[in-house]
Amino acid sequence: MNALGARIAALIAAQGPLTVAQFMTIALHDPVAGYYATRSPLGAGGDFITAPEIGQMFGELIGLWCVQVWRDQGRPGRTALVELGPGRGTLMADILRAARLAPEFLASLDVILVEASPVLRAMQAERLAGCGVPLRWSERFEEDGRPLLVIANEFFDALPIRQFVRTPRGWCERMVISDADGKLGFALAPRPDPFVSGGDAPPGAVREIAAAAAALVEDVARVIARHRGGMLIVDYGYADGGEGETLQAVRSHAFADALADPGTVDLSAHVDFAALRAAAAAGGAAGHGPIGQGVFLEALGIAARAEMLMRHNRDQAGLIASARDRLVTPAAMGTLFKALAILPPGAPPPPGFPS
Repeated sequence: MNALGARIAALIAAQGPLTVAQFMTIALHDPVAGYYATRSPLGAGGDFITAPEIGQMFGELIGLWCVQVWRDQGRPGRTALVELGPGRGTLMADILRAARLAPEFLASLDVILVEASPVLRAMQAERLAGCGVPLRWSERFEEDGRPLLVIANEFFDALPIRQFVRTPRGWCERMVISDADGKLGFALAPRPDPFVSGGDAPPGAVREIAAAAAALVEDVARVIARHRGGMLIVDYGYADGGEGETLQAVRSHAFADALADPGTVDLSAHVDFAALRAAAAAGGAAGHGPIGQGVFLEALGIAARAEMLMRHNRDQAGLIASARDRLVTPAAMGTLFKALAILPPGAPPPPGFPS
């Protein structure tokens, strides 16, 4: 057990078991030894690769998506372009490069990067130096009463979840415990949670609830409904709700034990897009989708963009084609990854989504 694991075990000994959500929060965001506080997790040398790191087409198309949403809503005044969890800044750099095709859009922007990791903040600042638009960082989403465009790519999968298991007693919460030697493990709370329903689920069924994700989407939706703009969520998950355990740990592009060495592995869970769409409706906004990432990118024109890039970079044609295929094919990211758009009620349908 590493040092953070020992501290978690001591915390459990002092105050009792932790929820899975509490454990995830400590393991990912402890300021001294948390996963995001101590490393850059992205890229071939990290633990996972996100769509913007695969190829520039992804970010460029999202940049043009932002421009079109902004135009469709009458070119609102000073607009906040917010990215949640900006990684190494690759996606925002690609968005802003594509948006140069619309100088009036760029001139209206203030870019806000919501990032808690000091390691990643430094990388973002380096990548976006000289981007030509005002930049600032924040540790959390904050409303400032103006039009808002929010991009969240592989952000919601890392937000903490609670897990509940169906037992003869009802839905009992899964907790993180420690034994006499300080080894972490899972156990069920002895009493069922009275607020978790679904009596027809079979014994052993697992239900995951991401309250933080729903609350954030509802907050953003409320701003969008009032001040215009839009939100685009791209992540892996399921479209229609359902039950099943999806919490996973990844290290060096391979699955790992979630409890063995906290702070050294990435923790994530599949996104419940139905819950996020419901949260958007609760905030007064309209949800579009979710649809598969492949369908979304094809509708935005990724095939034509790939062909253009290959014509101008013939020595890179194979890599460009491979990146396109990885982003859109069902066997790769095209189906598991999904897109959900959130717009004001009555706004024109967003690009890439069925009208």
